[in-house]
Amino acid sequence: MGMLKNITHVIVSPRDGWETINMSDCRTEDLLSKAFYPLLGVLAITAFVPMLAYDHTITLSESLMRALISFFAFFLTYFISVQVLSTSFPELAVTKVAIDRLNDYALYNLIILVLVSIFQNILPTDFMPIAIMGFLYVPWVAYRGTAYLGLKGSRAAWVATIASALMLGMPLLLTYLLNMLIVR
Repeated sequence: MGMLKNITHVIVSPRDGWETINMSDCRTEDLLSKAFYPLLGVLAITAFVPMLAYDHTITLSESLMRALISFFAFFLTYFISVQVLSTSFPELAVTKVAIDRLNDYALYNLIILVLVSIFQNILPTDFMPIAIMGFLYVPWVAYRGTAYLGLKGSRAAWVATIASALMLGMPLLLTYLLNMLIVR
């Protein structure tokens, strides 16, 4: 229940949400196993919705490829983002607590993007205001979360900018590359 509260709170009010996360006792492992991975599963399942509900020209194999690619794109984005951020900003990986905070930071931001992607899969249009708002909202959430990482000033802005670029761009890049490698 605490994780759902944290996710909701960080979406509704990023500054207060990160403070709630800071005070909660949710472990990174629990966030991964009870929130992020299940949401990736839901994302994969929703890749079949267009085929079943409103676009009957999509084949089962195309839906299966979409499901696998979207799952792995976000799965890999998490690990790549944490690695790049911890390498680029060594102060984010000095202690076990700092590493856990960095992992949580990446996970909560990616959970927002996964939720947006789930809505994109379900709704029958490519241009959705909710998707655009979601993709514009993540940099704000990422910036507000820099205090959770213990960063201030220009260092916080740099981390938020790089984190946002990674978390927004990496799934798109990985989806493109996986499509090129697998589908073609």
